Amino acid sequence: MAEPSTFRGIIYFFDRIGIYDVVLPFILVFTIVYAILEKTKVLGTEEIQGVKYTRKNLNAMTAFAISFLVVASSKLVAIIANVSSQMVVLLLASVFFLLLVGVFYKESEEVALEGRWRTLFMIIMFVGLLLIFLQAIPTKSGQPWLEWFWNYIGYHWSSTGVASIILIIGIIIFIWWVQKPAEETSKKEKKE
Repeated sequence: MAEPSTFRGIIYFFDRIGIYDVVLPFILVFTIVYAILEKTKVLGTEEIQGVKYTRKNLNAMTAFAISFLVVASSKLVAIIANVSSQMVVLLLASVFFLLLVGVFYKESEEVALEGRWRTLFMIIMFVGLLLIFLQAIPTKSGQPWLEWFWNYIGYHWSSTGVASIILIIGIIIFIWWVQKPAEETSKKEKKE
């Protein structure tokens, strides 16, 4: 077996000193919590010379404390690492999809997705993200929720509960499909 490269050795060293399971999760949680607190202004604002500012010191301390509490839990850190790694895969998949869509456009045309394609793409990304989270969060037995749900559906496939859920989903899709053309015709009438 060949020796690992110098750069690979650096990655191993960072792993041994805790960069990946302490520092990076701390920075990620701190940044997200701080951004949410700044945006929502939950902890209030203060007025300085007639200009309102968020309470950056309180927001920073709150984000700092929450980040430490998250890093202290090895289970939360494992979930964050699992979810973030799979989200990157989903992000790459979406970029590749957009690249493939861009192949069918001329250079002068806009490549941005619009209308139904954008909605479909957003639904696919939401479902993918939901599945990633369900796969990352384990039950008490250690089995991921997605796997548990899949096994439950497979085991109880012929039960009334599963049949009811499938029927409700079918009804929702049918109602959406029936109502969709009426919305499009009303939009066309408004444009005229």
